[in-house]
Amino acid sequence: MVARRQMSSTMDTDRIGFGLKIMFLVVIFVVSINSSKSADFHTAGFEQIETTVEEMENHLSYSSTSESIFMLNDMEEDSWQMVGKKGNQFVVNGQPFYLNGFNTYWLMVFAADNSTKGKVTELFQQAASVGLTVCRTWAFNDGQWRALQKSPGVYDEEVFKALDFVVSEAKKHKIRLILSLCNNWEAYGGKAQYVKWGKAAGLNLTSDDDFFSHPTLRSYYKAHVKMVLNRVNAFTNITYKEDPTIFAWELMNEPRCTSDPSGDKLQSWIQEMVVYVKRMDPKHMVEIGLEGFYGPSAPDRAQFNPNSYATQVGTDFLRNHQVLGVDFASVHIYADSWVSQTISDAHIQFTKSWMAAHIEDAERYLQMPVIFGEFGVSTKDPGYSSSFRDTLINTVYRSLLNSTKTGGSGAGSLVWQLFPEGTDYMDDGYAIVLSKSPSTSHIISLHSTRLAIFNSRCKWNCKWGCKKKDALETDLYHDDL
Repeated sequence: MVARRQMSSTMDTDRIGFGLKIMFLVVIFVVSINSSKSADFHTAGFEQIETTVEEMENHLSYSSTSESIFMLNDMEEDSWQMVGKKGNQFVVNGQPFYLNGFNTYWLMVFAADNSTKGKVTELFQQAASVGLTVCRTWAFNDGQWRALQKSPGVYDEEVFKALDFVVSEAKKHKIRLILSLCNNWEAYGGKAQYVKWGKAAGLNLTSDDDFFSHPTLRSYYKAHVKMVLNRVNAFTNITYKEDPTIFAWELMNEPRCTSDPSGDKLQSWIQEMVVYVKRMDPKHMVEIGLEGFYGPSAPDRAQFNPNSYATQVGTDFLRNHQVLGVDFASVHIYADSWVSQTISDAHIQFTKSWMAAHIEDAERYLQMPVIFGEFGVSTKDPGYSSSFRDTLINTVYRSLLNSTKTGGSGAGSLVWQLFPEGTDYMDDGYAIVLSKSPSTSHIISLHSTRLAIFNSRCKWNCKWGCKKKDALETDLYHDDL
């Protein structure tokens, strides 16, 4: 409570003190609007935005840049609406929404303990200070320590209140959430725990992949989905399925079904679960949670996979995302796990080609946005340096900006993962503590600023009038066409 009051007071002081800086941003918008009358919006206009942001860096300190993002977001009237999609772009209130996000999977567990609850608020405050707009986190903990779901259909109300707190705090800091509903891996229970429950109930199960095919286990999963989507938040009194704070539902973190390389078993599960979620909650978007591996449906794209094994894990990027009801594609990037652990330039080259292939496919074949839902590099990798991490993050951001300025499908990314200070014992090697990583923090803040200006410029072009040079621009500017 004290931490939140202090934060609110600081933010109020910032709002009073940064009027001139916001006027500076407004000048940027007006100049951009005028330039759009004589220059193509997505190319020359976007390049001008990037130049202007660089000029801002020469005029404003690091802190004032991030604080201006706060103010810029406040200028958007009625901005806290459901995020949807139109074609290959996310939209809020009919306007494009390009996200810059992060992962912190353990928020619910930390919120369930009063001794660590404050770290949730601290994290959201720090993330908002560098303009991050979306957080991906777990809405599950099955049969483990501080379990949300202690057994099928049996929930710990205090842990559920902890998830309520996470959602409530995210909203206070204008951060939206991608809530993942289950895990492919054993951490936090996952499909292995569902199989254990099934065996305890007398089911004849031989593999963890029976999670995807056995009707009883499917019913367990559906019951969990129903419980979460219909949950009424104890802090906001808003039902989850009605809450704009939730960006999207994720069916599962990194689903794989290695027992069926054909992909048929997983495909059937995706089809059933997407329909189930959409019927219960037609307002929110749904994504699968895939890593992005190409499968049997596109043998010519297998060349972009990091290794031959990737084609045998039962997933299929194109086929899986063509399921009716899937709103956007998800891809992860882990060159240090998939290509080689030792840091090298090959990691950067893989990242570029991996992203380019999926952005192209999202545009040409899927006609939907694609987000890179996890990416990062571990400090435990041989040859690791903070400068390499910065290079990797810049590579991801640059690939997305190249797509954004042409109206492409590259809709955002979420770094794995953001930590507040004092949580090192949870670090898997990928943690970024902003206060201890000034160069990385600067890169994230700069990218957020670019996206914030671009998103706002789209809106201002609509208000002030725009030249509709082609169908792509028309789709970007006007939701009613």
